[in-house]
Amino acid sequence: MKYIARFIFWIIGWKIDPNPPANIKKCVIAVGPHTSNWDFILGRLAFFQYGVNAKFLIKKELFFFPLGLILKALGGIPVNRKKNSNMTDFAVKIFDKSETMYLVFTPEGTRKYNPNWKKGFYYIALKANVPIYICYMDYANKMGGFHSIYHPTGDVNKDIEEIKKVMGQFKGKYPELGVY
Repeated sequence: MKYIARFIFWIIGWKIDPNPPANIKKCVIAVGPHTSNWDFILGRLAFFQYGVNAKFLIKKELFFFPLGLILKALGGIPVNRKKNSNMTDFAVKIFDKSETMYLVFTPEGTRKYNPNWKKGFYYIALKANVPIYICYMDYANKMGGFHSIYHPTGDVNKDIEEIKKVMGQFKGKYPELGVY
């Protein structure tokens, strides 16, 4: 898949940041800006190219045959969003059971303009005691990749503002929909 991803990026004129991700075993990945459905496709291809086995949480209703098989193969983990469950504890259990885990989130939580990010990714990182790896997609320069590691301090609002500053350097497919 690594070579297929590299070939697709070559065809569409995108480059993946040549700096490989740091050698860490577990992290929450915060990817942004998230303004298009293409973000998932480009992001998944980038993870293939890097050789990173990234996982993501997705509503269990989408895990019907044959889509469920495809989603699982891409790293999807089904979650019950209707049931009154604690998603943070669910994700922390996944981290506890895994030797390596890269769990991906788009903090905006939507492809539309949303100045108020979802904070679940942050609380999961804090409770699982793992860093947040900031990843980016920059449609202006047709480039994406791993940017930097952020260690949550417990001050959620300050930390999210710091993460927004990093992601604010980059432009989504539809920049007017980005938080930055």
